[in-house]
Amino acid sequence: MSKRNQHVVPHPGGWAVKGAGNQKATSVHSTQREAIGAARELARNQGSEMFI
Repeated sequence: MSKRNQHVVPHPGGWAVKGAGNQKATSVHSTQREAIGAARELARNQGSEMFI
C-alpha cells in the first residue's frame, strides 16, 4: 500500500477522504467527524499524514 497523505475535504452531501493525488474519494461520510476518524485510521495504517 502506498503512503499517500489523507485529506478530509467537503463533498456534496457530506465530507470525503481522499488520498493525495487521487481524483476519486476513498470514502464519503455524512459528518466531518466521521471523515476525520476514517482518514486518521487510513493514515495510521499507511504511516502517512492526515490533513483537514
